[in-house]
Amino acid sequence: MKRTWLLFSQTVTILVAAYFVVATLKPQWLNKGPAWDLPVIQAPASVPRGASPVGSFASAAKLASAAVVSINTSKAAIRNPQADDPWFKFFFGDQGSGEPQGGLGSGVIVSASGYILTNNHVVEGADDIEVVLNDTRKAKAKVIGTDPDTDLAILKIELDKLPVIVLGNTEALQVGDPVLAIGNPFGVGQTVTAGIVSALGRNQLGINTFENFIQTDAAINPGNSGGALVDVNGHLMGINTAIYSRSGGSMGIGFAIPVSTARQVLEGIVKDGQVTRGWIGVEPQELNAELAEAFKLKPEAAKAGGVIITGVLQNGPAAEAGIRPGDVITAVDSKPVSSVSQLLIAVAALKPGTPAPLTVLRGDGAVQVAVTPGKRQRPRVQR
Repeated sequence: MKRTWLLFSQTVTILVAAYFVVATLKPQWLNKGPAWDLPVIQAPASVPRGASPVGSFASAAKLASAAVVSINTSKAAIRNPQADDPWFKFFFGDQGSGEPQGGLGSGVIVSASGYILTNNHVVEGADDIEVVLNDTRKAKAKVIGTDPDTDLAILKIELDKLPVIVLGNTEALQVGDPVLAIGNPFGVGQTVTAGIVSALGRNQLGINTFENFIQTDAAINPGNSGGALVDVNGHLMGINTAIYSRSGGSMGIGFAIPVSTARQVLEGIVKDGQVTRGWIGVEPQELNAELAEAFKLKPEAAKAGGVIITGVLQNGPAAEAGIRPGDVITAVDSKPVSSVSQLLIAVAALKPGTPAPLTVLRGDGAVQVAVTPGKRQRPRVQR
């Protein structure tokens, strides 16, 4: 009996030891994981390989990014005109020719012919401009024309098989729409940031003469200037141009020039070599209670909104059409205007020499006045 019990205990000990070894080294033999193995929830393969998940902007970014380029500019150093004077060298030393200045920016290819939209301040004064495509190709760029009034410039490169962005419709853009900003911030390489349209028609910022900015909270930083603001379809909605910042970096307030303005500048420069804008020769002001009382306007006229004319240039287009001080312009060519900036933009869009209707509040009601705009002259640069 004692021998049988000893044999049984030894057998049990060997089996327990064998189980422990197998459970530790080969748990799969027992169809059981280790004690610390927790169940893993595997996501179903609902998104095919290469496809984007719901809500992703990957397709829009891929479509638009190919047409967004980096722009590297260089400007020769300014040499002191007295640098060769022996006495100047004696007191100040040989200053040499100095180091050339460089700049970074972005641009958007808008034509298979090689036309590129960018900001005027990106290429202004540059002696050499190099464009780097997203596919790493490089080319020297030529400035076709600039429009400082809108801070836009048109470049041209000579390369084959260029990717071209699709121009969108800013009239359909609404506050709250998602947008992507694409460019080369700080020279780190092409970058895509996402946000929404924060506001439309921003003006009176003191950035350009003609301001009708799209405001966005998509991150825009130095180097993004001239890059693309696109919608969820990858269509161009604006040219990124400025930011509000106290630190030099993005604070969630960026501004882009609408593609409608950019298209007008592009067509004018490519076809005519310059942008031609209308002019009627008036001095407008925002309509307020004080001006309404000063010009003895009726309360209903003051409430209707519009822009009051406080001065008219003698023999100018507006004077010849019968516009006089005290008139309130509420629409230009059937487009409502409620601010001086809107009036400026609407008149600038008119074709010089072609009569256009203006809706004017005068006396007891509204009248239609046909004005033949003249050509707006560029202000002379002070040297």
